Amino acid sequence: MPLQIDISRYENLALEPQDDGVWIVTLNRPEKRNALNLDTIEELVDFFSVAPRAGVQAVVLAGAGDHFCAGLDLIEHHDADRSPADFMHVCLRWHEAFNKMEYGGVPVIAALQGAVVGGGLELASSAHIRIMDRTTYFALPEGQRGLFTGGGATIRVTDLVGKSRMIDMMLTGRVYQGQEACDLGMAQYFVEGSSFDKALELARKAAQNLPLTNFAICSAVSHMQNMSALDAAYAESVVAGVVNTQPDARARLAAFADKSAARVRPNS
Repeated sequence: MPLQIDISRYENLALEPQDDGVWIVTLNRPEKRNALNLDTIEELVDFFSVAPRAGVQAVVLAGAGDHFCAGLDLIEHHDADRSPADFMHVCLRWHEAFNKMEYGGVPVIAALQGAVVGGGLELASSAHIRIMDRTTYFALPEGQRGLFTGGGATIRVTDLVGKSRMIDMMLTGRVYQGQEACDLGMAQYFVEGSSFDKALELARKAAQNLPLTNFAICSAVSHMQNMSALDAAYAESVVAGVVNTQPDARARLAAFADKSAARVRPNS
């Protein structure tokens, strides 16, 4: 029996399971531009810890209102007046949440709009696919606020845009948007219409894949990027050995063999 997710326990996330195994997870603090307080982070840890064992096939991650996420809740941070040790542990919980997303094995598709700033960009960069619209803008304003990234930007955002651009964003507050941001890798899709609609379309497409295949794609690739080339080649072989011989794949392979499966075609 899959684990059950008690939707009523979540106050900062709005959870909407769909009939096809897709779950819509919405940051639900629009009055704060969905800034991430500690309670929201704990709910992200909780949900993404359970999702792989609860039959969640894919997740659309969105933000309520006009913005995806404006980053760390600076008011909470100011009022808490944390010690260095206290804030270190806050950062570790952020890492726990975002690692659960990236390495958890469930496809996470982020629907971006408005602000994707600071910790919001760290959150977005933990998703496997990101879709932006015309309103979306990206920034790391930590330098101007006397702060330093603590949720993985030095790892994931640097991976997306490169070290020099990452440092420039933090030093100068540079804002990226439009096609330039997409071309740099902050998103893989740039849509004229609704980023949410596109995210839901892609999530439903991914949810049709075999769960074990998706698990490998959405966990093994990231793990292998952390290995030496020799270790990654070995790990890839082991994962392929398990995934490519799974019983559920036999019907799909048979459909390919008898030419009843859809073939890969260029876009018309």
